[in-house]
Amino acid sequence: MTPPPPFGANSAAARDIASVLHPYTDLKTHQDVGPVVISHGKGVRVWDDAGKEYIESVAGLWCASLGFDNERLVQAAVAQMRKLPFYHAFTAKSHEPMIDLAEMLLARAPVPMSKVFFANSGSEANDSAIKMVWYLNNALGRTQKKKIIGRVKGYHGITIGSASLTGLPANHRSFDVPLPGFVHTITPHFYHGSLPGETEEQFATRCADELEQLILKEGPDTVAAMWAEPIMGAGGVIVPPKGYFPKIQAVLRKYDILLVVDEVICGFWRTGNYWGTQTLDIQPDILTCAKALSASYMPISAVMVNQRVFDALAAESNTIGTFGHGFTYSGHPVPAAVAIETLKIYDDMNMGGHIATVGPHLQSELRRRFADHELVGEVRGTGLIAAMELVADKSTRTNFPAAAKIGPRMTKLGEAHGVIGRASINDTICFSPPLIISIEEIDEMLNRVEKALDELAVQLRREQIAVVR
Repeated sequence: MTPPPPFGANSAAARDIASVLHPYTDLKTHQDVGPVVISHGKGVRVWDDAGKEYIESVAGLWCASLGFDNERLVQAAVAQMRKLPFYHAFTAKSHEPMIDLAEMLLARAPVPMSKVFFANSGSEANDSAIKMVWYLNNALGRTQKKKIIGRVKGYHGITIGSASLTGLPANHRSFDVPLPGFVHTITPHFYHGSLPGETEEQFATRCADELEQLILKEGPDTVAAMWAEPIMGAGGVIVPPKGYFPKIQAVLRKYDILLVVDEVICGFWRTGNYWGTQTLDIQPDILTCAKALSASYMPISAVMVNQRVFDALAAESNTIGTFGHGFTYSGHPVPAAVAIETLKIYDDMNMGGHIATVGPHLQSELRRRFADHELVGEVRGTGLIAAMELVADKSTRTNFPAAAKIGPRMTKLGEAHGVIGRASINDTICFSPPLIISIEEIDEMLNRVEKALDELAVQLRREQIAVVR
């Protein structure tokens, strides 16, 4: 295919168009528009192949927690490459990086956990946990207790199993998921979901009541587990209402349903605590994590299980003769070594103390600058994760028509002003910058966002797209 102008025939953009199938992309439009080709990074910034500089306001994909040039992580990978570039964990084989990392995670776990299973992505971690839940209930003789509850707007990955857990339409449509046995309860978003006069506490109670009604409808003896992110990331940085998780957990315990907490985005200080479970008062049976586990310098994820879960897995594997699950790269020594160094860097930097300073600054500045903006309906978040939702009518909280693509327009204007962002559903602009970001860099990032948002408002007025102030 001939590349569109202004791409030269041998440019990186033209070669990309000719050869790469991109995730989360309009593949047909991409053939005409082409990619932004990122060439290098430093700190919280990246540069494209034309030399344009950007602040990465979402740390790539919520994940480059230590920025884009940490030499300690590079050297950790190099040293491990030289010593043992690969070994596996099958048939009781092991190596020190995997053992050391498992011990470090268990020592940092928010609740007592027994064992750690390693995979390569958040999707694989959640998919593995789904299989563990089913395996566990077979071990316990509860062969009908297999259904799994996710939440509308929840995100847990894109494998067939984890996509079934995910509650976003674009991840389901035309892929023939969810699979049977996956159901979804309501989104705990007070801004859109509350009734007139309802308090956050009352809304949280209603969320728990609706969960219980769903369990009763499906049959308690058929429901095995519920998945939840502490703060819903890709669904729009949705912070649950006060009291939500204690009420939800009371329902789950009543019917002996496991709680699996997806910490893929929230883990490792993102919400202001080491784990989002600590920020939101959650007691998981299984915890999944990835992304900031290695600052995303190498692909790795983990599933932590408590003693009850492990005992059932162990008993069934003994009956069968093996635990027939795993990946070639489970616990790969190079990503494990990088993850070990990442956790050490968090400790050495006193990352918790740093987030305690920069997190409140991000939250207060977002609200000061944007809460009253004509296009902004809600600013929400905690720690170094936040969002502002763009709306057509602030008083009725009415979103723009999806066809207007206001969120994507905002992200393109942001790129023009030197900030790479992410638009989620309901034209929600998400923020999850590298954890190392400074107060000065936050201000610079928001200055660029402000210019882009003001430009968008001017464009919409010129186009006579209705905005009710």
